[in-house]
Amino acid sequence: MKLAVVVQRYGAELNGGAELHARYVSELLARHAEVEVLTTCARDYITWRNELTEGTEHINGIQVRRFPVTKERDPHEFGKKSDHVFNNRHSIAEELDWLKAEGPMSQALVNYLQRTGSTYDYVIFFSYRYFHTYHGIQETSERAILVPTAERDPALGLTIFGSTFRNVRAVMYNSYEERALIQHIAQNHSVPNVVVGIGSDVPSTSDANRFRARTKLKEPFALYVGRIDKNKGCDELFDYFCRYSKQASSNFRLVVIGEPVMPVPEHPQITHLGFVTDEEKFDAMSAAALLVMPSYYESLSMVIIEAWAMRIPVLVNGQCDVLKGQTIRANAGLYYETYDEFTETLRTLETNRELRNALAVNGRTYYEQHYTWDVIESKYLSMLETLRQSDHNGGNHRSSEPEPGWLKRTRQIHAPAREIVNLAPTGPHDQRN
Repeated sequence: MKLAVVVQRYGAELNGGAELHARYVSELLARHAEVEVLTTCARDYITWRNELTEGTEHINGIQVRRFPVTKERDPHEFGKKSDHVFNNRHSIAEELDWLKAEGPMSQALVNYLQRTGSTYDYVIFFSYRYFHTYHGIQETSERAILVPTAERDPALGLTIFGSTFRNVRAVMYNSYEERALIQHIAQNHSVPNVVVGIGSDVPSTSDANRFRARTKLKEPFALYVGRIDKNKGCDELFDYFCRYSKQASSNFRLVVIGEPVMPVPEHPQITHLGFVTDEEKFDAMSAAALLVMPSYYESLSMVIIEAWAMRIPVLVNGQCDVLKGQTIRANAGLYYETYDEFTETLRTLETNRELRNALAVNGRTYYEQHYTWDVIESKYLSMLETLRQSDHNGGNHRSSEPEPGWLKRTRQIHAPAREIVNLAPTGPHDQRN
């Protein structure tokens, strides 16, 4: 079997998000099939400028084929177009203009799929919202598999993406909340799908004492790992924690790991370690009392899965349906929606060792049931085999929904995308449904 994995960025140095997810799945499937990655020359997700060499290279034994980005993102232009299609009645043509402005726009990658897509048995696209995914699925719908990595974001309400979710052969969802949200908006219930998520490699030799010796930190602490960004809820986390340390606990620290996109407050109880190695990250997890995840928008949090694998409980933003749902199903942490709830839940986890230990055990059990690599591998292989059997038996597959003609593209009849998403049901989703 020959597979293509299509993703906006790819590299061994990219340590988070859909890009890391794509690399993990590519390396997993390479044990069973010939895998080639199709991606862009971009490294920076803000500008999408061409920084990497066009052509082919091998990363961890997998061939990676890079295509140039047609133009860099203009943040001002993208912001204006986002504001318009998210908040005003608009046309499909304006949505397609938004898609170009978002980037990374690589017509060369789409042209390659048009020419060679039929040489792959299946083409796995990561992240629904990009130019190459939308147009690439138009070219390869009869063999396209989508990993949406969708958050509760206004972009999900754009009309163009309904066909993206309906045109593919299968969808590999990250969570039950993501599936419920997409199926409500796109009405793609008939497309074969599975909730699979992503696995995690955790070491057996992490060392809390090594972390404390390296950092000289002796106090108990909560740990945040990820991009330090307002879009990840970090501004609220810093505000809440500064107030918490003043009002509730002056001996508890917040340790922050990750590259900053916003300033980290200079505060005696906040320690920013910047970028660290995997060994240092897992040592920090071993030493932490809990992991905190303040994001409002996630399709899945890999670092929470790692925390559960490392036997530490989590404290998550309860206004994120995915994080709240995952935490409730695992019974492996607490959640908050206001500052008062943040204070009470953090204080409870800080002071109640017995509760922390019980939640940690639950988290490890949930990880072993749902997120070991054997489980993830089995779900991907099972879906590929289901599609292969359908093809072998001559199953009927819907052809791609055609792109609208000029008149349909230009009519200002589509509701604000934010309004579409806001009308979708909220809250944790029962995985039995």
